[in-house]
Amino acid sequence: MKNIRDRFQAFRSRGKNPIQVQQLQAELLSESTLDFSYLTLILSSCAIATFGLLANSTAVIIGAMIVAPLMLPIRGLAFGALAGNVLLFRQGLLALAVGTLLAVLLACCLGWLVGIANFGSEILGRSEPTLLDLGIAITAGSISGYAKIQPKISGSLAGTAIAVALMPPLCAIGLGLSQANWSLSQGATLLYLTNLLGITLSCMSIFLLAGYASLHRARKPLTWALALTAILVVPLGISFARLLRQAQLETSLRQALLNRTITFQRLDLLSSQTNWLVDPPEVRLNVRSREPITSRQIALLEEFLQREIGQPFRLIFVVGQVEEIRRNESSIE
Repeated sequence: MKNIRDRFQAFRSRGKNPIQVQQLQAELLSESTLDFSYLTLILSSCAIATFGLLANSTAVIIGAMIVAPLMLPIRGLAFGALAGNVLLFRQGLLALAVGTLLAVLLACCLGWLVGIANFGSEILGRSEPTLLDLGIAITAGSISGYAKIQPKISGSLAGTAIAVALMPPLCAIGLGLSQANWSLSQGATLLYLTNLLGITLSCMSIFLLAGYASLHRARKPLTWALALTAILVVPLGISFARLLRQAQLETSLRQALLNRTITFQRLDLLSSQTNWLVDPPEVRLNVRSREPITSRQIALLEEFLQREIGQPFRLIFVVGQVEEIRRNESSIE
């Protein structure tokens, strides 16, 4: 315990040197500057992320996360609030606000031009944030803040940017607005705010623990950050409970279809995907079948699920026909 306490005291003492504090403030001020390079990276990463979301490509979206510079002004904003540096706080806030608005507007324009109405799983997956996303944001923000005061681990910032994913939620907001999908935009907005507050709170905590700000001066901004984050816990907790409920319903639906219906005894279920953003939820089932599936069978299955689970579903079958092909013995002779 003594060894751990000594290491913690040494960790805090690193930030007590005024020269180090001034150097950190100067670096954060430079990173939070709203200049041409920052705007270029914002627009480029937004375009990449938007096209990646529309193409439902995880690899492209990851590339946009690495390029996006939004993590930098958030750190400046956090330290400016913590240390009472009004210039740094305003500059970080301005860069963050301008970058956010530009990303939403560009994504909205691109979504309107492309005109895809049915969004894929990468977009829909950012419409229902939960407490898990808040935990990811807090952890990633802690790493980002620690990397700033420990240059040896600055290489971890790329992985941190991928983990917390600031740009894709902004693009999802714009895409939702382009198609007047308000539930998608609201959910993506909640995810973005979750990431923003989680990073800000954790960065402030790391800077405070490292001794770069006094507890007396940091008490008020830290209280505000905690209060705003606590407000988000309510909708995130509701979403988390709904996520668990949806997982239970999907398991019950799958078991009911596979084990208690005659239709699925003649089918091979390859995969299933549920869209919970519509009412009733749509279940897309990829199956292989030797026989065609009729709309009457689907209606009976929907009625069966309503009785068994107590939740209406709209079933959509994507059928791949199975055909047996054997060699013709007469063609060999």
